[in-house]
Amino acid sequence: MPKNVYLMTTGPAAGKSAIILGLMSVLEREIHDVGYFRPIPKPDLARSLPDPAVELVRSVFALKDDPQAMGGVDETTAIEMSSSGRYEDLLEQILSAYKRYEAGKQFVVIEGTDYKGSTTAIEFEVNAAIARNLAAPVLLLVSGQGRGAEEIFHTAIIAKEQLDERGCDLMGVIVNRVHAEQAAGITASLEARFAEAGVVFAGALPEEEILAHPRMEEVVRKLDASVLYGERYLDNLVHSCRIASMQLSNLLERLDPGALVIAAGDRVDVLLGMLCLQMSNRLPKLAGLILSSGLRPSPTIERLISGLHGVQLPVLAVESGTFETSVKVNQVASTITPTSYRKIETARILFDEHVHTDIIRAGISAVRSQRLTPKLFLHGLLERARAGRKRIVLPEGEEERILNAADILRRRDVVHLILLGREELVRSRAAMLKVDLSGIEIIDPASCDRLTRYAETYAELRKHKGVTLEQATDTMRDPTYFGTMMVYNGEADGMVSGSINTTAHTIRPAFEFIKTRPGSDLVSSVFFMCLPDRVLVYGDCAVNPNPTAEQLAQIATTSADTAAAFGIEPRVAMLSYATGESGSGADVDMVREATRLAQAARPDLAIDGPLQYDAAVDAGVAKTKLPASSVAGRATVFIFPDLNTGNNTYKAVQRSAGAIAVGPVLQGLRKPVNDLSRGCTVPDIVNTVAITAIQAQVVVEPAS
Repeated sequence: MPKNVYLMTTGPAAGKSAIILGLMSVLEREIHDVGYFRPIPKPDLARSLPDPAVELVRSVFALKDDPQAMGGVDETTAIEMSSSGRYEDLLEQILSAYKRYEAGKQFVVIEGTDYKGSTTAIEFEVNAAIARNLAAPVLLLVSGQGRGAEEIFHTAIIAKEQLDERGCDLMGVIVNRVHAEQAAGITASLEARFAEAGVVFAGALPEEEILAHPRMEEVVRKLDASVLYGERYLDNLVHSCRIASMQLSNLLERLDPGALVIAAGDRVDVLLGMLCLQMSNRLPKLAGLILSSGLRPSPTIERLISGLHGVQLPVLAVESGTFETSVKVNQVASTITPTSYRKIETARILFDEHVHTDIIRAGISAVRSQRLTPKLFLHGLLERARAGRKRIVLPEGEEERILNAADILRRRDVVHLILLGREELVRSRAAMLKVDLSGIEIIDPASCDRLTRYAETYAELRKHKGVTLEQATDTMRDPTYFGTMMVYNGEADGMVSGSINTTAHTIRPAFEFIKTRPGSDLVSSVFFMCLPDRVLVYGDCAVNPNPTAEQLAQIATTSADTAAAFGIEPRVAMLSYATGESGSGADVDMVREATRLAQAARPDLAIDGPLQYDAAVDAGVAKTKLPASSVAGRATVFIFPDLNTGNNTYKAVQRSAGAIAVGPVLQGLRKPVNDLSRGCTVPDIVNTVAITAIQAQVVVEPAS
């Protein structure tokens, strides 16, 4: 089941806080430990106050969490990072903060941004990206304020299409703030329209004046006002604002229920008149009175008012003038605060009455395959590698990309790194690149005191090939052989190379003396293909040119295990130029036989073939070509029939679809050795080192 849900809106003034309260209330009834997270909180930095939304949830649901841990990157920093081109860093920081917080929770409700300020035009895109990278299904909130059913429906459908394009899962749609008198008709119309469109509609909440209008307490905070009298009535709702610019008798005739009156502080007649009005049962009750211009009642008037029995009107005092004060009052938005008891309970009641909570429960508890997004996958690699902190040797220690990657790995404390190379050259290049090598071991194979020991071991292992000690010594001066021998001897847990060396040169030493795992006689490879909305596994695209049916079956089952080890649910497609029984010929027959062998060897796995790529990945095509298949249209592991097909396909997808290709990751060896592409980037190196460290965490048989 998903561990989270992301509440996002299509625009401002959707009443998000009320929905959060209702949603949290439903969840806490059924889930023991529900958390709350704001990816981009909006704290009051000037006054060192946390995000009001975080404080509201902490207070109402008695969460003991540190408010700092409940947020990602504050709004000011987020805007600065985004505008300076550090958008990916922003997403990474949010993801890191979220994963730290999520670790101790059964379920987390994530609240999106507020659509206030200068960034509203891009907020939908930002929220969608965050939801996708946190692998959170989206509960979409659409404002019904001033809208009919048709406009609401089209707003939701456009948003759904945009979410689909961005790889987000839509759990359902909630509409809030529908015109109260039209709510029943609008709800009925929306139920029919959404059902026809195949979109889950969870309900529509009517506009509720208790939630729609600000309270006097909110006015106090916004204006930084002093409360002179009637503090116990700060829960009064403000429906309108009226400036007292006329005589008292005329003013009384023009006041509506819930009006907030603003008067100069020396208007004693207005002050006393409003206090009397509030005690009368013949005139409408007011929300409150603001005395402006920094003027206060005289001592005599204060004595008079203090003698009244229970002042029922909140009276505030501000320093600003009357007009400026009225402008500020009109800018006060309705919010729900921890002391807004009426609003809190109203929100809960409205949610229970108008939202189909069974739909919410079904969307949260349904057993379904959760999309593993690239950002989540790559972040998970570093977290898992850090948990075991293995020793990884990099033979190409003099190469600039390796040094830059080493700097990142060191700062993130992912692994214990060993760089091979001439120490003076390694350090001088690191200094030029501003790379700190603190805590990183540097070894020069040519002058290392291990050289003789390693040469003797290699000569013994390869004596059947006629290798002499002198030849072995020369071979061990090669950093790739030296690094592989470190892994063989247990002095490193894994090796990554290939940024300047060929694949053959990188993996040949591993074939020579690390050898394959027990029960396997084949080394193969996979690429983790990180597409915008999912992570797929491609094998074998780097090692075996023309595998037999038996070898292809072994590649399939090994690749499935690799996928599962890295959090990807394996559904294996055996690829060919035909689907099912639609074609024949030596090549497709070989894939058909490999499929049979793989299914027989591992009946616990979902394996099907032969499948064409479109039938494997596209549900629509699969429905036509192979409707009964449990893999077609849903495949996550793609097994190519030969190296020519696999290598070209992964590169075509990488370049054409903008995918990140992580690999090749070698599988089948006793101890992990992985190859880099010579065109690899620094992130490629970081990711491959993390994968190697994770592979090293698996217990392996000692080499023999």
